[in-house]
Amino acid sequence: MTLNRIPQLVILLMLTTFVAGTAVVISQQMLRLSANDQQIQLAEDAAQRLNSGEDPARVVPDRKVDMAASLAPFVIVCDNSGRPLASSASLDGVLRAPPQGVFEFVQSHGEDRLTWQPRPGVRIASVVVRTADGFVVAGRNMREIEIREDKATQLAILGWLAANLALIIIWLLTPMFGGRSSRLQTTV
Repeated sequence: MTLNRIPQLVILLMLTTFVAGTAVVISQQMLRLSANDQQIQLAEDAAQRLNSGEDPARVVPDRKVDMAASLAPFVIVCDNSGRPLASSASLDGVLRAPPQGVFEFVQSHGEDRLTWQPRPGVRIASVVVRTADGFVVAGRNMREIEIREDKATQLAILGWLAANLALIIIWLLTPMFGGRSSRLQTTV
């Protein structure tokens, strides 16, 4: 076994690391982006109803949701200053709304899709939409999405370990079975 083969192994190990890392990032992003699907529909529908003159209390779902415990989606209608007017959700018995900066962004951009953490341990996949008289926030606890993200990361790490182990074994065994580094040989 010669030392000149080590760079080959390092390159292969770096390649598997890049592939596994890319798989983690792609899976995490796809899971997180899909977590907004239901909230997009809820926020847009509620904004349309409000813009048609419907009362904020009639726009929010009847079922009350505890943001920390439930996976059910919820809707919050806020005035122009971001203060909740009607909500189907609460946290620790209090009506909550995203930070003021979110409303400032939506004021000029019309919509924002974000992860909102109203308190440690509670992360909300949320969509905020501008209405004629304020904002609609639709959200849902991300607990299950985060469990899936962790599982995808674990699977990528296992795949990375298995691929690297296989590469190292092949790298070690190749010289025993007559494998040589490729060199150009010339015959005269």
